[in-house]
This record gives sequence, structure tokens and C-alpha cells, in this order.
Amino acid sequence: MKKFNKYINTNVLFKTANLNSTSIGIKIIAGIFTSKAIAIFIGAEGLALIGNFNNFLKALQSFSTVGFYKGVVKYVGHFKENNRELSALLSTSYFVGFFATMLAAFLCYYNADFINNFLFSSNYNYAYIIEVMAIALPFYTLNIFCFSIMNGFSKYRILLVINIIGQIVGLLVTLLLIWQDKIDGALVSIAIMPALLFLITLVGILFRKSLVNLVNISNISKEMLSKLSPYSLMALTTVVALPLVMIFIRNYIIDEVGIKEAGYWEAVNRISNYYLMFINSLIALYLVPKLEAVHSKSNFRKEVFGFYKSLMPYFLGVLIVLYLLRSFVVRLIFSEEFAPAQDLFIWQFLGDFIKVMAMVIAFQFLAKKMFSHFIILETFLFVTLYFSSVYLVDVFGLKGAVMGHFFTQVLHFGIVILLFSSSLFGVISEKIED
Repeated sequence: MKKFNKYINTNVLFKTANLNSTSIGIKIIAGIFTSKAIAIFIGAEGLALIGNFNNFLKALQSFSTVGFYKGVVKYVGHFKENNRELSALLSTSYFVGFFATMLAAFLCYYNADFINNFLFSSNYNYAYIIEVMAIALPFYTLNIFCFSIMNGFSKYRILLVINIIGQIVGLLVTLLLIWQDKIDGALVSIAIMPALLFLITLVGILFRKSLVNLVNISNISKEMLSKLSPYSLMALTTVVALPLVMIFIRNYIIDEVGIKEAGYWEAVNRISNYYLMFINSLIALYLVPKLEAVHSKSNFRKEVFGFYKSLMPYFLGVLIVLYLLRSFVVRLIFSEEFAPAQDLFIWQFLGDFIKVMAMVIAFQFLAKKMFSHFIILETFLFVTLYFSSVYLVDVFGLKGAVMGHFFTQVLHFGIVILLFSSSLFGVISEKIED
């Protein structure tokens, strides 16, 4: 552990680290309570449908914010002392996001039946949920816009308080609605949560009333839009495409294997998401800043293998413990009904371990602004994930879905090693190309 502490104890914004770790911890706890309630009151079939709705909402929310969040956070911090540039940034991000949100909300509201059939099939009628989601969508965009500003101004204490209150209120509302209305309640809670979170955030942003005057449609800047575009393309590629691929795979499982089986697959994905949230946070906070400062292949290699040696043994240990206790974990987070999900753990865990190995290297795309490489690779991997999962489901049944995940991550790892082979294994003195 000392070795790991030595590795991460560098020039890092520890307030950001505390914010992230606390927020993620609360999200995981809230997620476990929600999963338990779904398992008890709704069951595996309902979890499959909720998984589809969650994925669709995540893709829709990313589209509505145009993927600007990380870019806005970065440039707010950069321009916070320059009102002219700050006004151009806030005006551009706000109005572009506003138009994207209105377009998405309008299309969803007036195509609710079509979306219902895509997500839930014609056997279920949750079109009214889609309409509620469309009405609540603008509140999500405003919430993310406010979050990005506060993050850029380093208002970590306020963000932490808002996150804690939001997660607690969201959890209580979700549990109440699930208890009262079962799956309808669960879907409604997911749809209205952005509005509830925005009301909480609204109280927290009163400290920056003066920023409202900086948002003006006449200050929209093509130059600022150009600065934000790479972040937008990368976010849209990942956060829109992946959830849609997951929906297609889940629908295929429902059609070819069964809706309960799709619920078991969703249960394993939820468990995977819990620990990957923490790992992603570690990489983004501690590794990416180091990679951004790296200019030689020897240093790049040192950071990557240092992270492997420091983190991966602990991560592997966690996965082994989870696998050995998989029966207990499934009963703890879900219920006995989800026992068949245990058979999916080994392939999911192997895929996740390799995924993290690949992510550590692939973050060099972000650190060195290799945006086109990142987008092309991610698109290829999403296509591979879908077709490999469909093929393997046909051959091996439900287990084929997690085998497709494993195959895709092995391919991902192989490609990033090939792309950065000279940096990882080449001559030390050569420079990494920016």
C-alpha cells in the first residue's frame, strides 16, 4: 500500500479526489439499495427493462449536453479571470446545449410510442414515461451546466454537499416509488430525477448570480465551439454509442434467450459498473495529469507500468474475492432469483480486468489530444462488441454476451499495445509525438 500511496501522492487536486471518491461512494451505496429494491419488488424481468431505459436516458442526456462537460470544466478554470472569454464559453456551451436539448426533448415527446417499442417492445406501454422524461430533460442539461461551472471554479465543498443531498433524496424518492408502483415507479423515478437534482443544485449556484449576465446569445463564439468540439466528439462517441449498443445487445438477448436472462446480464453489468466507477476515477485523477506532463517514452512507460504495479494487484484481488463470494454478493445486492447470474461472473471479471489494463494505456489518447485515434478505435470496438456478443449468444446462450465483452476487451488491449508499442517497449530516448 505504501508503494501505491507513493505513486499517487503527487501534484493532484486532493479536494477533487475527495469529492470524486465521496460522490462515487454515495452513488455505489445508493445503487446497491436501488438494485435490492428492484430485485425484491420487480424482479429480473423488470431489471432488464430498467436497464434499457437507463441506457437510453444516458445516451439522450449526453446528446442534450453535446458532451461539453469536461471541456467547460477545463476552460472555466482557464478563463475564470477573463470575463470576455468566460462569457464566450458560457454563452456558447449554454445555447448550443439548449438547442440540442430542445431538439432531443421534442423528438422524444412526439415519438414516445416508437421509443417505447424500441426499449420495451409492443408488449409494454410506457410511452407516458418517455413523455415525462422529455419534459424533465432540460433540467438535466441545466444541472450539468451548473455543475461544470462550479467544478471549473473549484467549488468542491458545494459540489460535495449537492451530490450528497441529491443522492440521498434521489434514493428515497426511488425507493418510495418502487415500493408504491413497482416498475412504473422505478421508471418514473429515473425520468424525474434530473428535475429534482436541478432544484437542489439551484440553491447551490446562488453564489454566482453574476454569471447570469455573462450568458448572452450574441456572445456565441465559433472559436470557443472549436475548442469544445474535440471533447464533444469524444463524449458523444463513448457516452451515446455504448449505451445504444448495450440496448441492442439486451434486446437481442430478450428475443433469443429470454427477458429474465437479460435481467441476469444487467445484474452483472451493474456490479461491474460499481467497481469500475472507482477505477475510472483513479485513472482520471491520478494518471491522466501525469500523462499530460509526459514527453519521453521512458517516462510514459514508467507511468504506465508504475500504475500497473501499484493498482492492478489490488484490483485483481478485489475481483478474486468477488468471484469467490459471488453467491453471497448476488444475494446481498439482488436476491435468490438472480442466482443464475453467478455463471456470468468469470467472463465479465476477466473482461473488466483487461479493460482497465487497456484503459491505462488508452488514456494517452486524451492526455495527448489524439482525438481522431480515440474516436475511430472506440467506434470499431463498439461494432465489435455488438457483433461478437450476438454471435456468441447464438453459440453459447446468455454466457455469450459476457464472452463478447471479454473478446472485445482483449482486442482493445491488443490494439492499444500495438499503437503504443514503440512508447512501451521502444528506444527510451525517443519523444512521444504530440
